Amino acid sequence: MSAASRGLISGLRFLSIVPRTSTISASYQFRGFGSESLIDEEPRIIVPRPSVMSPNSKRTGAIAVKCGMSALWDKWGARVPITVLWLDDNIVSQVKTFEKEGFYALQIGCGQKKDKHLTKPEVGHFRAQGVPLKRKLREFPVTEDALLPVGAEIGVRHFVPGQYVDVTGITRGKGFQGGMKRWGFKGMPASHGASLSHRSIGSTGQRDAPGKVFKGKKMPGRMGGVQRTVKNVWVYKIDPARNLMWVRGQVPGAEGNFVFIKDAHYKKPDPSLLPFPTYFPTEDEDPTALEPIVADLGDEDPFMVAD
Repeated sequence: MSAASRGLISGLRFLSIVPRTSTISASYQFRGFGSESLIDEEPRIIVPRPSVMSPNSKRTGAIAVKCGMSALWDKWGARVPITVLWLDDNIVSQVKTFEKEGFYALQIGCGQKKDKHLTKPEVGHFRAQGVPLKRKLREFPVTEDALLPVGAEIGVRHFVPGQYVDVTGITRGKGFQGGMKRWGFKGMPASHGASLSHRSIGSTGQRDAPGKVFKGKKMPGRMGGVQRTVKNVWVYKIDPARNLMWVRGQVPGAEGNFVFIKDAHYKKPDPSLLPFPTYFPTEDEDPTALEPIVADLGDEDPFMVAD
């Protein structure tokens, strides 16, 4: 076949395909995610005002800095292991709506950072939203009734002492570790019957069948440095003047690391007790004069009840 024939056949094939392609594109031009529909719609106006939280509502979370661990004694004399978290200047840096992105979410920014320590796309993102430069960003999915405008502040009073939260962070990196430390293996005999293999993991496979080591076998390897979530962490106390939160127990990460706090998924707090969509201070409220708020421990001494 000559070059002219091949060119003629390819041209006829292209002409036969073009009408089908235009028909398909025309049938999809009315989808809600198309660029044409986004241009015609007006931007959503979000008014920051308190509202009533429904059982299906989902609030935004917050970003905190882990300050370390300590211990406190409550009014009954019980020792409470405490982790101190600092909510460093949390604001809403971007709002994602169903009309534009296909889902509802709030992007929260925490801390401060200079423009020379950010990439140009990051600086452009903050300037396009009209918010200060932030050190850490995190997106939290929310329901439509929990949306907040860009620039809205998320303080420590977003959470209520006595409620349960889920805390997500990056665990401490421990490097390459053996099977006993990484997985809690028993190890080999400490004296008789073992020579230079006291901390070995032992056999890792079978015989000719299957003749291999299965994927996912617990073996020595890199430990830590992964994202983990501690669920149902109890909020013991908050300090609105310093944006500090005391939670019971440990949370992932080292001191100075960022952690992400949100309402507990399993031990859901009472919707009537939570500020929704967040806490809005009054005009005459002085944050520096506020006293710390401690969770209600009841009027019954737990030690007397145990006796």
